[in-house]
Amino acid sequence: MVLVTPRVFILRHQRHMSSRNTLHQARTLRNRLDQMATQLSKGVSLVELPKSNIFTTKLPPDPAFETPEISHRAPRETLGPRLVRGALYTFVRPEPAEETELLGVSPKAMKDLGLHSGEEFSSQFKALVCGNKLFWDEENGGIYPWAQCYGGWQFGSWAGQLGDGRAISLFEGTNPETNIRYELQLKGAGRTPYSRFADGKAVLRSSIREYVVSEALSALGVPTTRALSITLLPKSKVLREGIEPGAIVARFAESWLRIGTFDLLHARGDRSLIRKLATFAAEEVFHGWEALPAAVPLGQDQPIDAVDNPARGVPWDQVQNNQGIEENRFARLYREVARRNAKTVAAWQTYGFMNGVLNTDNTSIYGLSLDYGPFAFMDNFDPQYTPNHDDHMLRYSYKNQPTIIWWNLVRLGESLGELIGAGDKVDEESFVKEGLAEDSASGVIKRAEDIIERTGEEFRAVFLNEYKRLMGRRLGLKTQKKSDFQDLFSEMLDTLEALELDFNHFFRRLSHLKLTDLETEEKRKEVAPTFFHKEGFGGVGYTEDSAKERIGKWLECWRLRILEDWGPDGDAERQETMKKVNPKFLPRGWILDEVIERVERRGDREILGRVMQMALSPFNDEWGWDTKEEERICGDVPRYKRAMMCSCSS
Repeated sequence: MVLVTPRVFILRHQRHMSSRNTLHQARTLRNRLDQMATQLSKGVSLVELPKSNIFTTKLPPDPAFETPEISHRAPRETLGPRLVRGALYTFVRPEPAEETELLGVSPKAMKDLGLHSGEEFSSQFKALVCGNKLFWDEENGGIYPWAQCYGGWQFGSWAGQLGDGRAISLFEGTNPETNIRYELQLKGAGRTPYSRFADGKAVLRSSIREYVVSEALSALGVPTTRALSITLLPKSKVLREGIEPGAIVARFAESWLRIGTFDLLHARGDRSLIRKLATFAAEEVFHGWEALPAAVPLGQDQPIDAVDNPARGVPWDQVQNNQGIEENRFARLYREVARRNAKTVAAWQTYGFMNGVLNTDNTSIYGLSLDYGPFAFMDNFDPQYTPNHDDHMLRYSYKNQPTIIWWNLVRLGESLGELIGAGDKVDEESFVKEGLAEDSASGVIKRAEDIIERTGEEFRAVFLNEYKRLMGRRLGLKTQKKSDFQDLFSEMLDTLEALELDFNHFFRRLSHLKLTDLETEEKRKEVAPTFFHKEGFGGVGYTEDSAKERIGKWLECWRLRILEDWGPDGDAERQETMKKVNPKFLPRGWILDEVIERVERRGDREILGRVMQMALSPFNDEWGWDTKEEERICGDVPRYKRAMMCSCSS
């Protein structure tokens, strides 16, 4: 087959064009095609993508496999489970994949990584995302894969060493256009020293769930790790609840460091490595100490702008020379981690997302949604709901997520306690080498406790401000009023809970309402059933009339508030603005279960791509698929499939 370029195509046809007008049309068409070709060619190939391994260059490796060469020459089985001390990673290669099928690639992930469209069809790409391609060889060197070492508090109890038991990082890739650096890793690529009693593999079921939801959260604007691709391993049979097919997700993030990374070092008393890791986090993950929040004097209230927009870019020497400031750079690092996580959990609460297992090893220092197990989006609003069927005490339920994230951050404060409590003595040679002197210990502990306590107040303030901002956007508000929290937010949630109504559908359907349809009590009661399920409303003690009345009262309060912000002529614009932040589609549990069943049991490959398309454009009204099928997937959640729960292996 001979390929004809757009330019050649046009030149051939120009021979038959004699008039000036047709020549002008040809030039216009040629310019448009050239622009399209340029657009399509944006990005680079895998080979051209700038790669680095700053993590393994600047942090200490597993002493048993100190170099890539030692690890590569070792039999693969010797790289299995054991305790690793004095290290933050082990050099370990993925297990070879015998037979593979690339099931899906996220076009948005390709773009964000800086890879050009079409690269996903190359044999090199397919080999990379299943673990059969390394950018390293014994003769020329390069970048050798690694698995991270960390620990964690699980369900409130110390679990000891955990680590990347089935995830192996390949390299750090920098998008040439945005200059953002991501660490690319494979989940399900084989055993590592951190696999404990597991096999290092991932099942197709859990891989589909992570592949879809990480891209869906990103499209919603929620900070998250990302998914590039999913690969089926047809010959890999994995034992979980039963024998299941294996798969690999290629995923990426600005950082895979967790609170649990610091936890393990703290538990082992490795103070020098805590300092080294904290410095690495500030300089390499957060782009330098100057990028962190400005220092605030202890004993002084936070300035108002320190909550919403903390001063940044303050050189450390200026901070040190500012008389009376005791908050050192490690305290500022701690505050940055807290602020990021406060904003992320606010986004979860706003969109009704639950991680399901918020252990410290699943809590990102970068504030990313991380490690998707028994996650879920809220169906009927229920603050007690947890998607994890092992969470009998409801520790990780919807209402507890902000509290648990702060609990995890207190554990980080304990790990950094010596550094943040040392104040301006943190760089003194005696402190660096020997640690706390006995006569100064009580003062350092007190200062650390004060900083942690005050950071808790900052966490709460940032969380509430972000929650109000995001919830206000979802309700179509342009401004914030103190009364909104009680009159609109709280009353809305109470109503949804009392009547057992769908959380996310409520916002989307509200987006479509016109204020003119809500002008009288009678009209509001007529509109109220818009928010009911097909079978009607739920709850105890309500009649159809009283249910309509309760929704109608809230709608009147909301209508008056919208008029304050938009005026009588801004309603159409308000509707469009609300649709841009209230998704029509979310990958709920019942939808993902259907996708898994169709891919795994029926061999349906199209459904995964369709659902990913919807996940990447969740605010659309339609996606060019089967309209009836789109409406079914976006419509009422089947009654018996609401509030689904699943296991940690999901």
